[in-house]
Amino acid sequence: MTSSEELFERARALMPGGVNSPVRAFGSVGGTPPFMVSGRGPYLTDADGREYVDLVCSWGPALLGHAHPEVLAAVHAAVDRGLSFGASTPAEIELAELVTGRIGAVERLRMVSTGTEATMTAVRLARGFTGHNLVIKFAGCYHGHLDGLLAAAGSGVATLALPGSAG
Repeated sequence: MTSSEELFERARALMPGGVNSPVRAFGSVGGTPPFMVSGRGPYLTDADGREYVDLVCSWGPALLGHAHPEVLAAVHAAVDRGLSFGASTPAEIELAELVTGRIGAVERLRMVSTGTEATMTAVRLARGFTGHNLVIKFAGCYHGHLDGLLAAAGSGVATLALPGSAG
């Protein structure tokens, strides 16, 4: 049994589908999902020692690759100041100033932790601004892990052969 198979077996006893995102379960394609243990530059290495070119880049945050020296230095400096405060910080103001300064169309912004949270915020903002109660959603596409947008969703729902909606 490979290390990834052992990890997947352990994970299935603890997590639905053995993963924390239905897309990672490999349910629609078969086989065992790889379990990544390290990354360096554009490469990931799984628990079985196989190396992959990382085309996902952690959905954006690893755009410069893994373990980039300048990113590591910045992360270490931030960690030295504390891991998380659950409160406002000067760094978020600095980031907002960088974004608004570089992207002229952005006048104000809201920073969130996940794509789902960003989608929820965008839908709420659009509904409030327009006064409409309905939003258009593309069938077969994943727009975040919230009930109203999982109807007729894409690969995440298909992976576990789940229905497109609860009703």
